[in-house]
Amino acid sequence: MEIGAVYHITTKSIEGYKIFNDETEYLRMKQLIQYYKHSNLPVRYSYFIAWQKDKKGFSVENSIQDKKKLVQIIAYCLMPTHIHLVLEQLVEKGISLYMNKILNGYTRYFNTKHHRKGPLWTGRFKRILAKTDEQLLHLTRYIHLNPVTAYIVNRPEEWRFSSYSEYIGKVPNTDKVSEFKHLLEIKSEEYKKFTTEQISYQRELQTIKHLTLE
Repeated sequence: MEIGAVYHITTKSIEGYKIFNDETEYLRMKQLIQYYKHSNLPVRYSYFIAWQKDKKGFSVENSIQDKKKLVQIIAYCLMPTHIHLVLEQLVEKGISLYMNKILNGYTRYFNTKHHRKGPLWTGRFKRILAKTDEQLLHLTRYIHLNPVTAYIVNRPEEWRFSSYSEYIGKVPNTDKVSEFKHLLEIKSEEYKKFTTEQISYQRELQTIKHLTLE
């Protein structure tokens, strides 16, 4: 994978096993994808969790904002049995290192919580390159509509575990996970219309058919 390139990354649970059962588990993965994008982290993950619960105290974000990043998160969507990430690779092997950290971290957490052993994910994650800005734009719509396509919610803004609300300007800057403005010129209302007008057509989007990994 090339430095500076953007990839659609997805990985599934073993045999469709439900890996996110409640809000706590979704939020744990969300924290992991935020935390491990940085390399040479100066604090333990447990401190990061504590800071997330009480932002009045020690600020991990302030301590790591100048650290080198492995990846930039362009978009994401967490689903009950799989995850979608759109990542820009910033250093050599950055995506591989990053995915190893978040998947292993979540497996340790999930296995401890549910008193189980063994792997949680089906082998190596899958990846495919987004070659143009147009492909990238359509790809973000595709992953943001995943919960709608799966009939979990009726509208993408109803799903709390994706970057869609960030794209339509409904999340404060301090709570954002993704960073896409250096790649995509997105106006909130236009993106909302661009996405919601295609809900019924999601599975037939030819523009990103070759980018889907399921």
